[in-house]
Amino acid sequence: MPEQPPYLVVAERFRQRIADGEWSPGDRLPSRARLAEEYDVGDNVVRRAQELLIAQGLLEGRAGSGTYVAEPRERLRMVRSSMREESGGSPFRSDMAGLNRHGSWEHRTEAKVPAPTEIAGRLGIAEGDLCVRTAYEYLADGKPVQLSTSWEPYSITGGTIVVLPEGGPHAGRGVVERMAAIDVRVTHAVEQPEPRQATAEEAHLLGVPKGALVTHIRRTYFSEDGRPVETADIVIPAAHCEIVYEVPIDKS
Repeated sequence: MPEQPPYLVVAERFRQRIADGEWSPGDRLPSRARLAEEYDVGDNVVRRAQELLIAQGLLEGRAGSGTYVAEPRERLRMVRSSMREESGGSPFRSDMAGLNRHGSWEHRTEAKVPAPTEIAGRLGIAEGDLCVRTAYEYLADGKPVQLSTSWEPYSITGGTIVVLPEGGPHAGRGVVERMAAIDVRVTHAVEQPEPRQATAEEAHLLGVPKGALVTHIRRTYFSEDGRPVETADIVIPAAHCEIVYEVPIDKS
């Protein structure tokens, strides 16, 4: 097995000191120079180790003051389930209501946007085909907890009452309910989650440090004939939210 980079070794030792209670929430860490001397590494190694743990929510940097052990935060439970699509209305708002939180969102929709290569592949259309793109910022009690960028083929919704996800009589409804209004029956979705670091824009919108860990979910809804009808990139901050998948069991 190859040896770990020094900053990962130092980060693990920092993590262990926190777990053992040697460093408690709110404690200020020793200076980088002192830690570098203690672990016989360069200042840059300590800096990278601290940045990693800041991104993971274990440490926090305070400008002009130093690095501190972060206070534990209550993580919001985000349930991913097919059952959430059956109750009608907004799945996100229903999820938040179940947690005694007020769910809301801000959005920005653009019609007739050419599909980039990756999105075209996910939707089974040609690159450059027109789509309706909607960017969402989801809030729980006014605090950002999730970002999403949705793409729908204009060939499906163009000229219908659901062409704008946040306009018309079905505004704010989930994809399944909106598509049903134009006789498109959505039967299933595929989600592909993966961890990564937040971009500068995502960190700004979510109120987390640049480079903080997020879960990026690529989700695509399919109609009964297997056609993709919507795809989205969902970004959820790992330090603030935990994602749980609920899997229904067919008892027939």
